[in-house]
Amino acid sequence: MEKLPVVEQFLSFQGEGHNAGMPAWFVRLAGCNVGCAFCDEKRSWTLANSKMVFVEDILQIVLDSKVRNLIVTGGEPTLYDLNNLTTLAKEKGINTFLETSGVNEITGKWNWICLSPKQNKLPLDSSLSIANELKVVIENNNDLSFAENMRAKVSDSCKCYLQAQWTEREKALKVIEEFIFSNPFWHLSTQTHKYLNIK
Repeated sequence: MEKLPVVEQFLSFQGEGHNAGMPAWFVRLAGCNVGCAFCDEKRSWTLANSKMVFVEDILQIVLDSKVRNLIVTGGEPTLYDLNNLTTLAKEKGINTFLETSGVNEITGKWNWICLSPKQNKLPLDSSLSIANELKVVIENNNDLSFAENMRAKVSDSCKCYLQAQWTEREKALKVIEEFIFSNPFWHLSTQTHKYLNIK
C-alpha cells in the first residue's frame, strides 16, 4: 500500500481560477523544488511538516465527505508519482484536480490540470501542453510578457487566467485590468477564499 507525505487535508471550496466555487476535498502534499518568494504555504516546502498517509485512506476521507472532487496541491505535488492515487480515485467515482507549477513530469489521470508557472523555475513544455488551465500570478507590468510567453505554449482549448499577487493586489489588479481589456482571451482570477476568509 502506497503512502504520500500530507501536510494537511481539508474540505473547502476552490477559491480561484476556472473552478472557483466548486466544493472539494483538498490534499496538500509536502515538498517543493520551486520555492516562490510570494508563496503563502511555505510550511509545505519541507517533509518535516507532513505525515505519511495511505492513498486508500485519503480517498476514503473524500468518499466520506460526499463532495467527490479531490484537489491535489502543494508544495509541488508532481514530485511524486500520482498514478496510483488518480487511478484508484477514478475507480471510486472521484474527480481529480491537480495544481502544479509544471516543473516536473506530470503523472496520473486528471480531470483538470491547473498549471501556475513561475519565472524562477520554468515549467516543462510537456506540462504546458496538457494543461486545462493556465494561471499566471501578476505583480507588475514585467510579468505580463512572461504570461504571454506561457500562453503561447498551451493548447488552444486551455483556459487562461491572470491573478494578482495577493500582497500587491491593488496595484496588480490595475495592471491586469488594463491588459485584459486589450487582450480578452485572458480572464481575471480572484482569490475569493481570501476575501471570504475561508480555508
